[in-house]
Amino acid sequence: MFKPKLLTCLKDYSLPQFRSDVIAGLIVGVVALPLAIAFAIASGVSPDRGLVTAVVAGFLISALGGSRVQIGGPTGAFVVIVYAIVQKHGLDGLVLATLMAGVILIVMGAVGFGAVLKFIPYPVTVGFTSGIAVIIALAQVKDFFGLSIESVPAEFFGKLAAYGEHFSSVNPYALILSVGTVALILLWQRFTKKIPGSLVALLAVTAIAAILKLPVETIGSRFGEIPHSLPLPTFPKIQFHTIQALIPSAMTIAILAGIESLLSAVVADGMIGGKHRSNTELIAQGIANIASALFGGIPATGAIARTATNVHNGGRTPVAGIVHALTLVLIMYLFSKWAVYIPLACLAGILMIVAYRMSEWHSFLMILKAPRSDVAVLLATFLLTVIFDLTVAIEVGVVLSAFLLIHRLSLTPNIGLISKEFSDKEENGDALELDKASIPKHVEVYEIVGAFFFGVASTFIETMNTLEKDITVRILRMRNVLSIDATALNALRHVVKNSRAKGVEILISGVHAQPMMALQQSGLYDEIGEENVLPNIDAALVRAKELSITNESKHK
Repeated sequence: MFKPKLLTCLKDYSLPQFRSDVIAGLIVGVVALPLAIAFAIASGVSPDRGLVTAVVAGFLISALGGSRVQIGGPTGAFVVIVYAIVQKHGLDGLVLATLMAGVILIVMGAVGFGAVLKFIPYPVTVGFTSGIAVIIALAQVKDFFGLSIESVPAEFFGKLAAYGEHFSSVNPYALILSVGTVALILLWQRFTKKIPGSLVALLAVTAIAAILKLPVETIGSRFGEIPHSLPLPTFPKIQFHTIQALIPSAMTIAILAGIESLLSAVVADGMIGGKHRSNTELIAQGIANIASALFGGIPATGAIARTATNVHNGGRTPVAGIVHALTLVLIMYLFSKWAVYIPLACLAGILMIVAYRMSEWHSFLMILKAPRSDVAVLLATFLLTVIFDLTVAIEVGVVLSAFLLIHRLSLTPNIGLISKEFSDKEENGDALELDKASIPKHVEVYEIVGAFFFGVASTFIETMNTLEKDITVRILRMRNVLSIDATALNALRHVVKNSRAKGVEILISGVHAQPMMALQQSGLYDEIGEENVLPNIDAALVRAKELSITNESKHK
């Protein structure tokens, strides 16, 4: 359940691989610097909290995680939820929510929830990812244009109204720096991807703004100095009513962290031909988030872009991720005093690029051409994320997808009447197959295919209510039923009771392990009778013929 990849990789570690990991770690550490600062500011907290998160959580995710090359830290997915928590509950609320999310992630990994997160519907993930991208971009408008707004409202329509009201206060210098940042990043990636364009833009634009003394807001003018060392861990004040209020937010952080980290690990597996350990990864994410919160950081998860950068530069073991965290510590100690000169317009430009890249607009347009139900889930999740709340969006998206799935399954024709003569020759090797048989007089055979669950229970009862006058035996063929739930058991009990009241005996054939266990545990097995639960259709037809003959002799 918990076996870090680091322990596996160190068994056959070599000096050449160490060199490759160190080089990759140094590069990723430099790449992570502007992103850690930018994501922290976008989340409504000071830039040093982003750096602390990248160091503490990044180190633990690599050292304890289930992926060979995963790079952890703050990501754009958390910007919306972190900003909302800070606005409503303050920094103490954020720390507590992150701690709670860490505990939830550990529990999820311990109970084997890693495989379950893979079943989050694709329209839901694209919907909230695209919604987050829109919110990140919208939140950067103030700094991108240098607008004179004291406090930007958290609500979507409030933001639009505030921007419209203050748009006349555009700072041309800030706008030039923002546009220049975006242009430099886009142009730079055409020449080389070895050195990240965001870092080049950060250094160049900061230097220009400082040398020319442009009248733009900087990290220093808004947040003051950045600490040059890691803070000591502190434990937040815990109040029961605050915990209750933060449960939905903590669940959202945990689900987001789990989904994004496992998605990143899957992408990394494809790049290196490896296989991650999903439950170990979830437990490591939980430990990392707890530690990040205690050191004053923000939520963290696996970062796809930084993980890909790690792989492209030769990183193949968790050592690269550890070096990335140590590189950020070194940068904090040696260069944090110059970070105060970074223009917020430059960070806004970087985040605009991040928002565009995470928008998944290609996938968004592709799903719009999918069935209407998927389009409905996509748009509902997207609009709820943008206009209302990310927590509500995920909850509604998953629930809506579940209901649509149930609806689709219920429409599948899985209960059918078999004709008077039938054959199973095409199913050679099936122990429950039938070579060729005629259905005796006064006997009906129905075949149930697929999961026998609450979504089809009402259809089953309706089908069984249509009874021919001269029918005395009904066979329910269940060779293709691998699972049955309580609602379906109740429906079956109802059918057995009603049928017997009309003088019709119910036989069941070809029952698999799970349905058989459910029949026995519910007592329905005894109600139907051991002699009426047959191993295959041949035995069921023989039993039906016996019952039919017996009934005929009684009537005579």
